[in-house]
Amino acid sequence: MQKTLISIIGSTGIGKTKLAIEMAKHFGTEIISCDSRQFFKEMKIGTATPTDEELAQAKHHFIGHLSVQDYYSIGQYEEDALGKIEEIFEEKDFAVLVGGSMMYEKAVVEGLNDLPEANAENQEKLQKIWDEEGLEKLQEILKKLDEEYYNVVHKENPRRLLRAIDVIWQTGRKYSEIIAEPKHKRDFKVIRIGVTAPREIMYERINLRVDKMLEKGLIDEVKSLTEYQKLVPLQTVGYTEIFKYLEGTWDLDFAIEEIKKNSRRYAKRQETWNRKVENVTWLPYDYSEEQLHEILSKIEK
Repeated sequence: MQKTLISIIGSTGIGKTKLAIEMAKHFGTEIISCDSRQFFKEMKIGTATPTDEELAQAKHHFIGHLSVQDYYSIGQYEEDALGKIEEIFEEKDFAVLVGGSMMYEKAVVEGLNDLPEANAENQEKLQKIWDEEGLEKLQEILKKLDEEYYNVVHKENPRRLLRAIDVIWQTGRKYSEIIAEPKHKRDFKVIRIGVTAPREIMYERINLRVDKMLEKGLIDEVKSLTEYQKLVPLQTVGYTEIFKYLEGTWDLDFAIEEIKKNSRRYAKRQETWNRKVENVTWLPYDYSEEQLHEILSKIEK
């Protein structure tokens, strides 16, 4: 029997963790996280890291294994994740991949493209633009060069913006075209399961999720990371807004509304990306036992 990776995709706050745990328990296997912000142990609340109770229900990998001070590239993650999946497949027929970082999911399932190494001159030039003109200028440059990638990239992540612009400048080609090219096939079967909800439900869930983060102590978590706020992992929705509140730039109510708004925007980008992913079996966020059983039966065939 060919080994099978079950990859669960969907927008933020849609219920991917719950489904991943149910899948892992059913198949007696382990979960690989591809949420690039849940890698960092200091960012539990603002990234909605699975709770201790959830982590106890199935073995999870790549959650809280790094510090915000660590450098960890998508290429390193691809290599580490594939190594862990290989380990799991030595004993089990299935493994579960879950998380909202679309490029990280793609790296594991399809592999990364053969992209050029970073160009030092370009990086220096882009860093200067970022320092002097801000993140908005980098966003503007990328939008002009490659609107398709601009529409799906995490726009608050400067590393993604810098990398894409650098590659475009070096190759003279759109980044979205390069990353869409076929890669070497994996030696395991992949089944993608998508969790979906009407937009108003999705937004309602996101708003509620942000309220819960605040109840759990998001402000104190962000405060404890003030000295690291310039680091890339902290250029993240939920953190950048609270830093502005702590600096006195925004009042708390406005910062909270901005977190909700930016989280909704991110969810829309995830939806845009996921609509282009092929061969996905979609499951409603409020799926019934019968619907879940039907999908499990299909996977087992």
